[in-house]
Amino acid sequence: MSTAGTGVSGAVAQPVSAMLTGRLSALMFMQFFVWGAWNVTLGLVMQTVGIGSLIGNAFSVGPIASIAGSFLLGMAAARYLSPRMLMVILHLIGGVILFFLPSLVTPEHGDTFVWLLLGYMILYMPTVGLANTIALKSLDDRVDRFPFVRAFGTLGWIAAGLIIGWAGLSASPQIFQVAAVVSIVLGLYSFTLPKVAPDTPPEGGLIKQILCVDAFGLMRQRSFLVFILCATLISIPLAMYYAYASAYVGSVGIQNVGGTLAIGQMSELLFMFSMPWLYRRFGVKPLLLVGMIAWALRYALFAIGDGGSSLWAIYSGVALHGVCYDFFFVAGAIYTGTIASPKGVNAQAQGMLTLFTYGVGMLLGSQIGALLYAQLPASPSIADWHGMWWYPAIAAALIAILFQFTFRVDNKTGAPA
Repeated sequence: MSTAGTGVSGAVAQPVSAMLTGRLSALMFMQFFVWGAWNVTLGLVMQTVGIGSLIGNAFSVGPIASIAGSFLLGMAAARYLSPRMLMVILHLIGGVILFFLPSLVTPEHGDTFVWLLLGYMILYMPTVGLANTIALKSLDDRVDRFPFVRAFGTLGWIAAGLIIGWAGLSASPQIFQVAAVVSIVLGLYSFTLPKVAPDTPPEGGLIKQILCVDAFGLMRQRSFLVFILCATLISIPLAMYYAYASAYVGSVGIQNVGGTLAIGQMSELLFMFSMPWLYRRFGVKPLLLVGMIAWALRYALFAIGDGGSSLWAIYSGVALHGVCYDFFFVAGAIYTGTIASPKGVNAQAQGMLTLFTYGVGMLLGSQIGALLYAQLPASPSIADWHGMWWYPAIAAALIAILFQFTFRVDNKTGAPA
């Protein structure tokens, strides 16, 4: 039987596979460019126009949308429309909303801006999962290429930050218009994406999957329960970085805020490729613990940095993002897979992890950060910022200590000890 075009003959199938990889990489690049174009420096924009008191609320909409959007669209609507058609609809509508947002970034319309941003994020957040679904189903048995494809998402985020910084838009509401253009381009591009079938409803019904009933059962294992608890807690100080880092970096006199914060994503990209090897080499607990300690160290560096002789501390804190994020969240996702896969509930467990971290944890972090920021004067000094950063630094250190003394697994396999 001829193997031409089946993937068995590398000479014929390889060019097709390379083209598919390129198409999916472009998808990931634009998907995260849209988010990175406005998310990185939004806090600085809001502080600049005089609505800094609403930063906490603006950064709470993402966690809320992660919960509501994933349930209402990512799980339900995906059974009635193909993933690529959902991508078309959500990104085109989202792009129109993004075009309108800059006119609302004013003291008079600040509350309306936050509500409309929530509406936009409810549309955007499901597209992250949909993009992953399209890529994974399209790659089929070549899922080993997914890390390479997904890396272009991080490159898109980096490119967005560099372009925003280079164009001098870090403190301008026009960041949303840059995102709008790419969102509409992505919506149109999605017409050309591979057509993959909608998900098949799982056994037990949609409600059972949405509520992650089987995944919650995994927390009967003490180690996994401790991990979920610490993952939720560490997401609280994480939210403060996303919400206030840009405002802080701008306050110390750094002009290219977007480009500076993109250093963190470059660091993330570096460690992302090495994470599978590090996980096999050291096991889960050392990686998770190093990730937590890195969060404490990052905030401590922010608490001593300034625009003068200690500027190095700020750049170092930003550059630690790869360790902070990959050593905890990427390693945590791998660990969750090792616990959930034998039970056949990997997708549910990953969804539950996202719910607790990007949902519950970051929502709490955004609101707690808003309370701390409210204690600062209208134009915070470097000393004011230093006092604020010590809170998440101490919190992350305490969470690391809690994790060290309560988490018990086989370090090499990740299985409960």
